[in-house]
Amino acid sequence: MHIVRFVSPLTDAPAVGVDDGERVVELSGVTTVAELLRLPVEGLRERVAGADGPEHPSGSVRRLAPVDGQMEVWAAGVTYRRSREARVLESERAADVYELVYDAERPELFFKSVAWKVSGDGGRIAVRSDSEIDVPEPELGLVLNAAGEIAGYTVVDDVSSRTIEGVNPLYLPQAKIYLGACAVGPAIRPVWEVSDPYALDITLSIARAGETVWDGKASTSQLNRRLDDLAGYLYRADVFPDGAVLATGTCLVPDLPFTLQDGDTVTIGIGEVGILTTGVVKGLEPMRGIGGVL
Repeated sequence: MHIVRFVSPLTDAPAVGVDDGERVVELSGVTTVAELLRLPVEGLRERVAGADGPEHPSGSVRRLAPVDGQMEVWAAGVTYRRSREARVLESERAADVYELVYDAERPELFFKSVAWKVSGDGGRIAVRSDSEIDVPEPELGLVLNAAGEIAGYTVVDDVSSRTIEGVNPLYLPQAKIYLGACAVGPAIRPVWEVSDPYALDITLSIARAGETVWDGKASTSQLNRRLDDLAGYLYRADVFPDGAVLATGTCLVPDLPFTLQDGDTVTIGIGEVGILTTGVVKGLEPMRGIGGVL
């Protein structure tokens, strides 16, 4: 079962429902994911179990990114050995910074996106026009409620400019935060339906002109951090009244000098959670219109 945000065929407006693989049942009286994330986990479980609204065939609805309201997307960095190695390799002047973060008690956490800028399954991600090497970063996303509890899991693409971050770690916001740099979806798998989040396969495939140009596979078993610890640090000195999504770092990084190109298709799969597919565009202009951006 997945919690989905989608365009209702009845109202042509965003709706929230439960998808069992064959049908989507709308949650009557619930219009946003944020409303659900104000509930404790047990309250959320009871609410979705009681879905009794209009029903639609699963394949007939257009899914939206499962983030809305005042939800924010954050991310953790250098949580896998492969990520540490990639950051050290690409960094021109501060390789030791990434070595220190990997072993430190305090994780690296950074802001990624507000809800309205997030792309969903079937949407678009972008590479910056002022960057030469840009890559997708497939990550398990923790869906956190207002109290900081892990309510579920989703797939996150933390799109990044390796060129910009490699020059100086202080450029990380420009490498990580821009329109088209974050995709989330296709849905939320409730926490009670995933028996072991440390044993999930992660796959990444990049297609170009109909052919696969890069693919790889890894597992959350390689994670160097505890998921509840990452969530705890995020909520340690901040509040998220509508909940948040916290991407937990990547373990699949294409070797240099591979870069995404305009027209590529990125497919990220996480076992038991879902498959997120997006197209790639280059620059700001093709992204205009996302979330009402002019």
